[in-house]
Amino acid sequence: MEEKDIIKELQNGNSDAYRRIIDEYQPFLLNCCFRFVHSREIARDITQDVFVEVYKSIGKFRADSSLKTWLYRIAITKSLDYLKAAKRKKRFGYVKSIFGFDEDDMNIPTLGSAPFEQVENEERIKILSDAIDSLPENQKAAFTLNKYSGLSYKEIADILGTSVSSVESLIFRGKANLKKKLFNYYKRHI
Repeated sequence: MEEKDIIKELQNGNSDAYRRIIDEYQPFLLNCCFRFVHSREIARDITQDVFVEVYKSIGKFRADSSLKTWLYRIAITKSLDYLKAAKRKKRFGYVKSIFGFDEDDMNIPTLGSAPFEQVENEERIKILSDAIDSLPENQKAAFTLNKYSGLSYKEIADILGTSVSSVESLIFRGKANLKKKLFNYYKRHI
């Protein structure tokens, strides 16, 4: 079945078409969301929100872009919205902890009995994730979609609503920023 037929079926409320797009796109969207929020549980929730949004908004979809592009655009927007809300909540928690002790704000992770190498690898992953998270939103989105989701520059341009040359520039600047951040980190800590 061609994409335009699937879109028409979705707009007509066909539950089989809806199930088909969930089966086809859920793994990719889950991975995309995970690369932004770094939590499988939160990524699952956001992915569900994406499909709820599709269900509610499919009637407005004009097919100016592909269905895949539209789904990724919703996923990125919802992931970034989640991160913004989490940042606001974190700031509020910090202010709250200044004025009154709240046990939930003071959770300290423990290492447990993980082998040294696993802890070291997890630390490297955390450092890289933090560096990627610190990139400007467009650089982070372009870099993540290219390196983790394996999308082409053209697909990313469609998702971000920009040109292929802008995507190339965003990824180039993102890599340069990551290189600088990681170099500075390792220079201080090694």
